[in-house]
Amino acid sequence: MSDDEFFGEESLFQEPQDYYQPPPEAHSTTFERQFPSPECPTPTTLTMHLVGKSPLWGHLLWNAGKATTDYIDKHRAELVTGKTVLELGAGAGLPSIVSSLSASKVVVTDYPDPDLLQNLEKNRVASGIDPAISDRIAVEGYIWGESIADLTKHLPNNEEKFDFVILSDLVFNHTEHHKLLKTSKMAVKPETGRILVVFSPHRPKLFHKDLEFFDVATSDEYGFEILDKFELDYTPMFEEDDETKEIRGKVFGYLLKLP
Repeated sequence: MSDDEFFGEESLFQEPQDYYQPPPEAHSTTFERQFPSPECPTPTTLTMHLVGKSPLWGHLLWNAGKATTDYIDKHRAELVTGKTVLELGAGAGLPSIVSSLSASKVVVTDYPDPDLLQNLEKNRVASGIDPAISDRIAVEGYIWGESIADLTKHLPNNEEKFDFVILSDLVFNHTEHHKLLKTSKMAVKPETGRILVVFSPHRPKLFHKDLEFFDVATSDEYGFEILDKFELDYTPMFEEDDETKEIRGKVFGYLLKLP
């Protein structure tokens, strides 16, 4: 039997016509604020636009992002009102959007990927906040560990550092811990500034590697202090084995400062 006769008209190694599914389309979802404060009672519902499938994970509204946003709303007066805010690896930028309701300036960043930055810009103007408030938000592409000059140029009064820095669901990037901390140390005001780090253990077997971020943060090299911790329970983002369901549904938060 010849090869042509054995394989037929289609190769044995040729996938069926519908084997590769098209990537998800860009879409939107809504977020209901659980803790709107008297100073910022509206909007209570925000429309968050999300890119399609992204290798940089910007296509989902993560549990950590929701928890970060709730924490900001609950501690608004202390952390963001009248203050300058920087978010790293923002994805859809939900915490930045909610921070802008009372912050003086918000710089929201992600990796300089055109789709991600265009989506952040879309959320800046079309999430449901007042146009006058959206003008407080600046969108920038940024690579962790690099110069922050393009970020601080947005600050008022020629300031060189931010009052509040947000790292939401970033510590799973274990190889990037030092870069994240380098940027955080460059960006936050000593003593008065605060850094909020929130994450879920998406890979339970590597949870200890996630926690190493805080060992490095509090080491002599960076010198951060931990001011507050919290732990919350959510439904896990993905359906996987039941054995790890509880830990994958956790959200952990740490509030840091630089003495």
